[in-house]
Amino acid sequence: MSGRRRPRKKPEEHHVDERWMASYMDMVTVLMCLFIVLYAMSTVDANKFEKLRNSLATGFGSVASETVDTADGTVVPPELVNKELEAFAASQAAASPATPEALEAAKKEVDRLRALEAQMRAGLAAAGLNENVEFQIDQRGLTVKLIGSQTFFAADRPELTDRASQVLQIVSPVLGPAALEIMVEGHAANGVTAYPSTWELSSARAVNVLRYMVERGGITPGTIGAVAFGSARQVNDDSTPELMERNRRVDIVVISDQPDVVRALIPEALKLSQK
Repeated sequence: MSGRRRPRKKPEEHHVDERWMASYMDMVTVLMCLFIVLYAMSTVDANKFEKLRNSLATGFGSVASETVDTADGTVVPPELVNKELEAFAASQAAASPATPEALEAAKKEVDRLRALEAQMRAGLAAAGLNENVEFQIDQRGLTVKLIGSQTFFAADRPELTDRASQVLQIVSPVLGPAALEIMVEGHAANGVTAYPSTWELSSARAVNVLRYMVERGGITPGTIGAVAFGSARQVNDDSTPELMERNRRVDIVVISDQPDVVRALIPEALKLSQK
């Protein structure tokens, strides 16, 4: 008796081309998560937004808020908006009473600047170069005045004389370790010059002083700059040769790094130290 043959099972069909659906579903899931996050980020807390709006309005002085006032510092009146804001802030700081802490800091700053001055004076005196070099301490800091173009520069020329190089060789090593910002300011007398104007002459002289202090005096380039005032900031008139010489000068200004409220008290600290 012959057995019946069992029907063969058909092999399972594999549709390879349907595997893309898994990646598609993953992409859809990621997009859904992205939209959920974006929606959550776009939801604004009305209460917090109202507080922020009132705070900004109060700070700018346009709206008076009775519930929120987080403004700090100087609030500028509306009539002074877009006008000398820096000068207004300085006047407000000057009008505010000096605190004992700020005055004590100003005294310490005066002592530090005087120590730098004493070091430079001693070096210049030892080399016999203290003539035509003056020092001044004010709210900006310490100013070293190189007065007299015939001493530090040839007539109507920007090149440094040997005497100027010797002075800068003594001054620069004292100022370098102080790590304070330095501004070299060029000035000129209101006279006839071969340059297009006194601006070019005073600028060239200031730059030459700066280059010497950086290239030979060891001053860090990032802490020093130069500016020219021409004959716009004269200390006196040019009626006599002696007065004219005082206008032909280069000022090396060592700028104090103290806050404005402390620097504003430096003149007062100077007066107290002289009593």
